[in-house]
Amino acid sequence: MLIVAIIIGLNGCGRQNSGKSRVIIFHAGSLSAPFKKIAGEYMKLNPGVTVQLEAAGSVECARKITELKKPCDIMASADYFIIDEMLIPEYASWNVKFASNSMVIAYTGKSRKGDIISSENWIEILLDEDIIYGRSDPDSDPCGYRTIMTLKLAEKYYERPGITQSFIVKDKNMLRPKEVDLLALLESNSIDYIFIYKSVALQHDLEWIELPREINLSDSILEEHYNSVSVEITGSKPGELIQVKGSTMVYGVTLLDNAPGRDKAIDFMKFLLGEPGLKIMKEMGQEMNTLPATRSLAELPAELFSLCIEEHY
Repeated sequence: MLIVAIIIGLNGCGRQNSGKSRVIIFHAGSLSAPFKKIAGEYMKLNPGVTVQLEAAGSVECARKITELKKPCDIMASADYFIIDEMLIPEYASWNVKFASNSMVIAYTGKSRKGDIISSENWIEILLDEDIIYGRSDPDSDPCGYRTIMTLKLAEKYYERPGITQSFIVKDKNMLRPKEVDLLALLESNSIDYIFIYKSVALQHDLEWIELPREINLSDSILEEHYNSVSVEITGSKPGELIQVKGSTMVYGVTLLDNAPGRDKAIDFMKFLLGEPGLKIMKEMGQEMNTLPATRSLAELPAELFSLCIEEHY
């Protein structure tokens, strides 16, 4: 056993000294498909670099940094607010908006009542005791708290007070840490419907119903309307609660101040925020209507200046 341990140790040392750089990225589950493709394309062009992707709910990603102190170069969140609230200014200095999405209700050809569900009757169908639906955990994942926001906005739009609580107490055993964890349940017919991002439904060839723009968090013109609802989630410190206001769905990405692979991470960010990365994001259904945006270009690494616009928000 001792000999084996020594050999493993020597092999480990050899790998560490191989000269291959590594970029560590914590990212939202809904970015798994586009980031896998973007990382693959980047590594083809940069064979000396390994891009290590770790998917989790965006809040959980932030906690890996703030509580567990895990090494990380780049964090990409399904909600730019998470970076602003949980990482800046202690762990990061800037935040770039780079992608968008919308809420939908996804299902498969085997989902019960899938042949009759619509944007008009989904409330009755999902609350039917014979139907099982799933959602992600608001305390771990922006899709989870956005689901609650969508339901609160639906109360107003459909004039159905109280439905949010009805949904919260129903099928609680189907709550999962991140939205992509729900896919296996849906595809195995363990559940009939899930609240999820349109891009994920598209990437996994699911069927879905479009929700009215008044409730799907996709239209910046309705920002003030979205702001009328909010959800409380647990913060980065024990016992802390953060109030998240409804807002148009925008993803954020940042470079950690103490990024162990800073230079290569910046180079990857150039690829992500440049034409190659944004083209893949568009193909995957997560295109923004503007160039990547940040509060202050002066805070960005110089290499990223030309790829972003300044936006005061």
